[in-house]
Amino acid sequence: MDIILGIGSRVRHTDFGEGVVINIASIGYTITFFRHGAKVIKINTPLEIIEAVELETDLVSLFDVQQTLNKVLQKWMDATEMVPLGDKWKGGKLILKPGRHDLAAKEMPIDSFFHKIVMVRDRLRVLEQRVNASNLSDEEKVNIQQYITKIYGSMTSFNLLFKHTEHHFVGEKTVSENA
Repeated sequence: MDIILGIGSRVRHTDFGEGVVINIASIGYTITFFRHGAKVIKINTPLEIIEAVELETDLVSLFDVQQTLNKVLQKWMDATEMVPLGDKWKGGKLILKPGRHDLAAKEMPIDSFFHKIVMVRDRLRVLEQRVNASNLSDEEKVNIQQYITKIYGSMTSFNLLFKHTEHHFVGEKTVSENA
């Protein structure tokens, strides 16, 4: 297939039957097939074109707009992104056992504890953004930023709970004296 199809094009796939192109990306088309639902099909996959719709020059999809809007809202509002718990912790329990034998241990699902850790991280980020956008002097901003960085550093112990490293807490990075 030499033609690049536009959104709304109707096609027929040998295995999935008839469908409609609903998104275009560099890796391929997202096509909703009438009997098989949405599938991502590589651009070079042979498709019978039932009705071609011209490719628009503006290739921003609704999905791209939603993803960008989510990132903006997360950055500037008190909105929590979906941060996955590491697979090995799913379904686990946090057990707090007191040093005294006359007191009972307390249990909490790790998922609940993790959610609270993520909320602390997100609220620190919002605080950081509000400090940066405030009318405080640069010196005051730097002083508050140092406290926030130290809080992040204190929270790095919880990084083992996160599935992806890009969600980790990052504290103060020390520069080697030999550098």
